[in-house]
Amino acid sequence: MKIHNIFYLSLLKSYVMRHKLLYLDIETVSCMKHWDMLNLEWRQLWEHKSRHFAEREKGLDSAAIYEAKAAIYAEFGQVICVGLGIQDHDKFRVKAITGNEKEVLEEFFDLVEKSYGDARQAIFIGHNIREFDIPYLCRRAIVNGLKIPPSLDLSGKKPWEVQHIHDTLEMWRFGDYKNYTSLDLLASCLGLPTSKSDISGKDVGHVYWQENDLPRIARYCIQDVILTARVYKRIKGEPGVSDQDVVYA
Repeated sequence: MKIHNIFYLSLLKSYVMRHKLLYLDIETVSCMKHWDMLNLEWRQLWEHKSRHFAEREKGLDSAAIYEAKAAIYAEFGQVICVGLGIQDHDKFRVKAITGNEKEVLEEFFDLVEKSYGDARQAIFIGHNIREFDIPYLCRRAIVNGLKIPPSLDLSGKKPWEVQHIHDTLEMWRFGDYKNYTSLDLLASCLGLPTSKSDISGKDVGHVYWQENDLPRIARYCIQDVILTARVYKRIKGEPGVSDQDVVYA
């Protein structure tokens, strides 16, 4: 092995030892199963919030737009699954927290407080987590009357205060903020197999409300966590995560 490779691996090992890395991904659905379950006030609020979708999707009424888009807004959605991944020596351990939103948030925040509460030592990794996952979790925490762990509270923080958030979307952008690149597209560009199997993100609401199949959603979420780890390591030039490395909790 060349000297510079030995030096690089030594730095990598030292870096990992100094920081606790937590990969994460969330799955969200609408707060109500159907549009007609909203009261008049909330229907009007939804129509105002989603007016740009209504202008773009001329053929869809408010009910159809609600079914398709409500989950992406923290005001109209809820967190039903948090997928986690932890690099433990040569193993990549994954787990999904599912169930009632408040209980999911409490369990996840408890983990963060105990093991990832110090932003100087913890690193949170995900795809688009700076603009979606983490803000969504924080907003839903407030709705549920929960305290947000300081290491996840990005509100009002300066750029140098959020360096513990490693977002693969931002890493891939290289400063270009004009376009969004999905995790699947990025993985394909890097020659990595995508995480999508029997469902995709747009199917989560149907699987939750119509099929009542949280375990299926959990499996999908975990696969996204694994894929995120593979993308992150590929961008960083680090050894990847093989199927044999993955341990399911």
